[in-house]
Amino acid sequence: MAFPSSSIRAASTTVYPTYLSLHLPNSHHASSRPSNTNHDNSYKYVKSPKIVRRSLFSLPASFLLLHASSSLAIDDTNTLSTSAIDTTITDRIFMDFSVCPSYFRSDRPLGAELSSCPDSEPLGRVVFGLYGRLLPVTAANFKATCTAAAYRGTLVHKLLQGQFFAAGRQGSRRDKGEVQPPSGLVRNSETVNPKAFKLRHARPGTLSLCLGENDDDDDIKLNPNYHNVEFLVTTGPGPCPELDGQNIVFGTVLEGMDVITSIATIPTYKPAERIRLFNDFAELIGDERAQTARAMWDRPLKTVYISDCGELKVTKQSLSPPSLP
Repeated sequence: MAFPSSSIRAASTTVYPTYLSLHLPNSHHASSRPSNTNHDNSYKYVKSPKIVRRSLFSLPASFLLLHASSSLAIDDTNTLSTSAIDTTITDRIFMDFSVCPSYFRSDRPLGAELSSCPDSEPLGRVVFGLYGRLLPVTAANFKATCTAAAYRGTLVHKLLQGQFFAAGRQGSRRDKGEVQPPSGLVRNSETVNPKAFKLRHARPGTLSLCLGENDDDDDIKLNPNYHNVEFLVTTGPGPCPELDGQNIVFGTVLEGMDVITSIATIPTYKPAERIRLFNDFAELIGDERAQTARAMWDRPLKTVYISDCGELKVTKQSLSPPSLP
């Protein structure tokens, strides 16, 4: 059936979009009621009110400041600030390193200590600065061990090239370069204090107390008189992040970095892959010889030891280099 065009035009003018009724009071009747002043069969649409969209720029300034400050507070808790750490150097300790070529000779006297090596070859002196304000117990124990000459004749028993070397393994065999801690050392409570692990091994010449890298035998650690006296020194060229959070940084090299570098260039014992597999299998089945054999890995092929040690008296405490982490 065909409708006249006038009827279609009239019908189209009386149909209103449904969304207009959502924004007006008495929405349904107001949107469908024609205007009383219009008598020409055409109706006026009623405009819906505008919806105000508030952007970020129209929010109050107090809200933005509150949000920003809360975000910064969260970031501060996730970031360790090292600027407030007191790395004042309170003590200076020296260590003389040497090589004993006759250590493995068959005519070496049985039980002879390394400190009495007849053909010692000096490598040089290293001066360490200790952070006595930050870690008073660790620094005091290290200082007391040096002044008592307990580190004299100590073997550098581990060397990871490009990372660090370790010395001061505790034991009763002085002829093997082990350390017997002096009497009077304080029990180190800083080894269980989270604040003691804030400093990082971020540069060469970092002096650190061995905890995670400690090679002392288990039966020695169970001794009630046991003290942590084993230490490590990073050799560079880069940082050692794998040591962070496991060992306590309590000092730095002030002089003699060339001696540290010369020690780092000494070749070490590297077991073959087949030996490593046998060792892993022996450890898996509980063979105690596996740990003993592993203690020989990464040992310098030259006998590097501490020929002398002690304290250097200073009249005034000084700050450590500003490049410290």
